[in-house]
Amino acid sequence: MSEALQRTPLYALHAELGARFTPFAGYDMPVQYKDGLRAEHLHTREAAGLFDVSHMGQVRVSGPGLHEALERALPVDFADWPVGKQRYTLLLNERGGIEDDLMAARLPDEVRLVVNAATKEKDIALLRRLCPHLSFEPLERALIALQGPLAERALAGLAPEVAELAFMSAGTFAIAGAECLVSRSGYTGEDGYEISAPAEDAERLARALLAAREVKPVGLGARDTLRLEAGLHLYGQDMDENTTVLEASLRWAIAASRRAGGAKQGGFPGAHVYSREVRGGVKRRLVGLIGEESAPIRHGAELLADGKQVGVVTSGTVSPSTGKAIMLGYVRSEIGSDAKLSAVVRGAQRPVHITKLPFVPKRYKAARY
Repeated sequence: MSEALQRTPLYALHAELGARFTPFAGYDMPVQYKDGLRAEHLHTREAAGLFDVSHMGQVRVSGPGLHEALERALPVDFADWPVGKQRYTLLLNERGGIEDDLMAARLPDEVRLVVNAATKEKDIALLRRLCPHLSFEPLERALIALQGPLAERALAGLAPEVAELAFMSAGTFAIAGAECLVSRSGYTGEDGYEISAPAEDAERLARALLAAREVKPVGLGARDTLRLEAGLHLYGQDMDENTTVLEASLRWAIAASRRAGGAKQGGFPGAHVYSREVRGGVKRRLVGLIGEESAPIRHGAELLADGKQVGVVTSGTVSPSTGKAIMLGYVRSEIGSDAKLSAVVRGAQRPVHITKLPFVPKRYKAARY
């Protein structure tokens, strides 16, 4: 008998709003609402979309030697990491594979992590092995993402001071009577915020945000198309524990000081594999692809060059913003950016070509100094 799906603190609100649900990472999650995926996607690009991402894992990390210990587990450097700043990083294994990608915020007496829903238990177990003297406390909190060019206006209507947050900064604010940790970040390529709130306050907070006319609820379907247009990876699909940093084109996620020649080079799991691949290269790499026909090419489609398989599509959709078929996929490293490729869809070959990422320009809020 299958295990019952978990529900987020906002489940009843989603049902009230007419959401269609789907199982995802052990949760019953809203995939779309009455207006449909395309309308939700375009509304986020034009105004502001509210996403329930409470299924993600939130973890408070504390303890003696906090920063030094985490530097042995993650390829980060706290020496140049100010309090109140958030960074994207990777949890690697000794084979150099990516166990998860995560967000980490440095707060005055702790580090707050947000990890992927499907890997949160595995992540915490691995981090506890790597850092046995630290405390990794899973938090039962809601997480709401507010994304889009009007996100600042909507949230500032409830807490004006959030307008001063720079991109990838975090702070604590009182919003609709709830004490929230707010970061200026998200996974759509748009400006916006992620708001961590006590579970018991989540519905009141979400209703207060939805009261703004620029805000509409958005499901997991449009979240996926938005992140793909922005060229952002989906863990478990575009990378996994058998994918290395360089294969996934994520070298920028390794702090410069932890790379070869840096002040703190190496010292994290899989560092020797990373260094070896920097010197010797990799056999495959993740690229962006565009189809010449406006029909979707999905995960798992083979990529051919001169009739021979040279790669595979890992994510694919028809972009609601451009109307073009867009994909992420792996190709052999010797395949040039001008190569003539085709994707196999139900036995037919569809022409595709490599393109620079992102497919739609990112519009993050510039830092204020």
